[in-house]
Amino acid sequence: MSGASSRLFWGVAASVVVSDFLTKRLAVAALTHRSVPLAGDWLSLQLVYNPGAAFGIHVGAYSRWVFMILALLALVVLGSMVRQTVRDQWVRMTALALVCGGAVGNLIDRMRSARGVVDFIDVWIGPVHWPTFNLADTAVSCGAVTLAVILWLEGRRGTAAAREQADAPGLSSG
Repeated sequence: MSGASSRLFWGVAASVVVSDFLTKRLAVAALTHRSVPLAGDWLSLQLVYNPGAAFGIHVGAYSRWVFMILALLALVVLGSMVRQTVRDQWVRMTALALVCGGAVGNLIDRMRSARGVVDFIDVWIGPVHWPTFNLADTAVSCGAVTLAVILWLEGRRGTAAAREQADAPGLSSG
């Protein structure tokens, strides 16, 4: 990872962690006994502690520890991907930084409290309720979708290049 790539990665990841931490502290301070409507019935701020994972995934009494271990393992894998990312792949580096920063943000919550991750952004679309989330979740989701698209496109380019190489006439030694 070059100097510019390193600065980009750490700048984005640190921004996510700090923003997530500060907004969660504000949510705990301001929303403990009330919710705040922002846009009619469809968007509000409401404090929720999530002992499970995204979308309410729960694995019982040991959820906190299971999801802490999974987050640490994910960070190891993501770290490997960061090291393999070349200097000019700034979109990929940004996506990895978003996912890492979000994972660290939620990991901090899990380590700090057995109550779970602090969530506070509440969205309803008509009768459908989206699971309450936070800035770390948003960073992970945006980074993961971006990374998935990048990897899919890289896979397509690799498949096309392999196909072209297979179709190319061989060189003969005359």
